[in-house]
Amino acid sequence: MRRLNVAGALVGSALLAGLSALPTPGTAAELIMVEQPGCSWCMVWNEEIGVAYPKTDEGKRAPLRRVDITDGWPEDLDNIQRERLTPTFILLEDGEEIARLRGYPGEHFFWPLLSDMLEQLEEHRKSGS
Repeated sequence: MRRLNVAGALVGSALLAGLSALPTPGTAAELIMVEQPGCSWCMVWNEEIGVAYPKTDEGKRAPLRRVDITDGWPEDLDNIQRERLTPTFILLEDGEEIARLRGYPGEHFFWPLLSDMLEQLEEHRKSGS
């Protein structure tokens, strides 16, 4: 019985350590997806990209955060220009907008455009801005 408690404590500690490594809103890089119910292009993005995104290098560099515009604009994004077109993808670094992609151009164009956005992120980091 004692072994199970120790094993459980180790698993719990590992989970907490993993959770603490997750990015929080407003820190590091994140990709905001602005969406709303009934958005047909949001649904297409979800089918073509959404499931795989967190598993990709891009998804690890800029984890996805969804913002439903019908729920109101999050307070921690007050310094980011609000968007009405969905989907829109906004790349942030420490709460600062780096790049924005309005609309979803299809999976064959999305990845290169996201790559360009991530290059802008690297340039931003190098410049120290």
